[in-house]
Amino acid sequence: MFKTLQPLILASRSPRRKRLLQSVGIEFRVEPSPVREINEGAGTPEELAAGLALLKAESVSALFPHFWVLGADTIVVFQDRILGKPVDRADAAGMLQILSGRTHEVVTGMSLINGAGGVRRSGTVVTRVAFKDLSRGEIDAYVRTAEPMDKAGAYGIQGIGGFLVRSVEGSYTNVVGLPLCETLEWLTEAKVIEPA
Repeated sequence: MFKTLQPLILASRSPRRKRLLQSVGIEFRVEPSPVREINEGAGTPEELAAGLALLKAESVSALFPHFWVLGADTIVVFQDRILGKPVDRADAAGMLQILSGRTHEVVTGMSLINGAGGVRRSGTVVTRVAFKDLSRGEIDAYVRTAEPMDKAGAYGIQGIGGFLVRSVEGSYTNVVGLPLCETLEWLTEAKVIEPA
């Protein structure tokens, strides 16, 4: 659907972000950033996500200054508490219990950098997600699938975890890990891609 006009790097090891970009025909290479994800820091969750996305993009752009580099970081927030990736099954179950029957926010920070051209663009997209009331059996069964273990907030909306979600207000792909609409707008405006 889109063709790539300039070399692009995705500074992420997320298979979900990779699949989203591939789904619209964009050609890119993957160069994961060595920046360690943190779940706390000064500022709002939006500032934290945007700051981490920028650090990821900058670290890769320093190695590939003539490429466009897209960095992203997604966090799950409930009542100003950031829920990162669970450390073990008990942690995953605890996160799901917190989110059960409640609405939380998924915040993705994005940065697009071209080191040679000195171009930098950063921003965030926020989506509100409402969970159904979960029974202890549903939580335990979902945790046993191991799907929650590498995902912020301990769930994957695009997988088995879709059964947890009652409603989504905002970008669905943001909850998956990359707001596709906004990403394509940024890449088109920067003339990195165009409709095929």
